[in-house]
Amino acid sequence: MMNDDTLDRAAAAALALAAERPWREVALRDIAAKAGVAFADLYALAPSKAAVMGHLARRFDRAALATADGGGEADAHDRLFDAALARLEAMQPHRKALLAVAADENPLEIARRAPATARAILEAAGVDATAPRLAAMGAVWIRLLQVWRTDSDALAKTMAEADKRLKQLRDGLKKIGAGF
Repeated sequence: MMNDDTLDRAAAAALALAAERPWREVALRDIAAKAGVAFADLYALAPSKAAVMGHLARRFDRAALATADGGGEADAHDRLFDAALARLEAMQPHRKALLAVAADENPLEIARRAPATARAILEAAGVDATAPRLAAMGAVWIRLLQVWRTDSDALAKTMAEADKRLKQLRDGLKKIGAGF
């Protein structure tokens, strides 16, 4: 589909530009030029840098969703762990650019996208995305991002944090009658 192709090209261009210079200095017009797409076409699909990053986030979420068929007999914790790690591993090749974006992006934009990622992780794991679970998984996801940003050891710290936080999520949700 042309829209997805345009947005994918824009996302790749945004990552390339973010790796080259401060994100705050990158304009949507720069992204369109780097992607080789007409500014008007990009603007019609994504009228802001945040919208381009939202598309990229959805693309990364698909990595978590792709784990949905691979969980089989695993318990919910393990399926959640696999989905969250798949999402982070999809981000890993773009680490430098994503860290540059995160350094300059409004934290509210990151927080605004967290529920969609939380839903993708829960749904990939076969856990119904109820309001309490979404809120809890969103908080876990934000924490995992914080650790991932400082983890230079092949995701070892991030994996340990994911294990710990997902166990806390499971136990906390059981206490309020929203467990799985």
